[in-house]
Amino acid sequence: MKTLTILLLTLSVSVVPSLVSSQNTRFSDPATVVESEFWGNLYAEGGTSFFCETPFTSKGFLLTDGYIYPLAQVRSALDCGTSTQCADNDRYRQIASDLHNIVPVRSRTEMRRRNSRYEELGSAGKPDECGIRESAQFFEPPEKVKGDVARTVAYMVDTYNLPWAGATRVFQSWNRIDPPDDRELTRHRRIAEIQGNENPFVQDPGRLENL
Repeated sequence: MKTLTILLLTLSVSVVPSLVSSQNTRFSDPATVVESEFWGNLYAEGGTSFFCETPFTSKGFLLTDGYIYPLAQVRSALDCGTSTQCADNDRYRQIASDLHNIVPVRSRTEMRRRNSRYEELGSAGKPDECGIRESAQFFEPPEKVKGDVARTVAYMVDTYNLPWAGATRVFQSWNRIDPPDDRELTRHRRIAEIQGNENPFVQDPGRLENL
């Protein structure tokens, strides 16, 4: 009996690190993460905006931190109230601090899409200069980042038990047509170094087919 107890304790200890490492456990202060880790570390040397690929060397007033899985939908899922009220919710603070979900976005784009759900709009929406289509409360990203969006949304759903921010079949299709490229893989490695966890759907895109 004693041997069995020791074995069970050993197994539980070995399992906990894998569970912990599957999500952001290092950061839980969104404002500090955005300032210090996102702009001050991940994009300290500049980069390109996520949807439009606009080059930048520093944040400036035309760019903002955007959330691929919208925080408004996180708040709704957690039922914690407004952004101010949710600021006292530890679970929300952890999720809102996850760098895998934060991207540099043109401010005017983020204002339009922050409450939208993702959808394949086709001819229902005329693409803008960045290839973005919008209709009512729906948003279709440019072809070149559809897979990035799908794998990030899948990560947020799987990691934090959140509802899908659109139809599952749409994200599965986007994942297939836009596999991880060098930019996505480089960003993923940098975030893993900073935050300490991977996005398994970037490592193995085929996982998304099983959700």
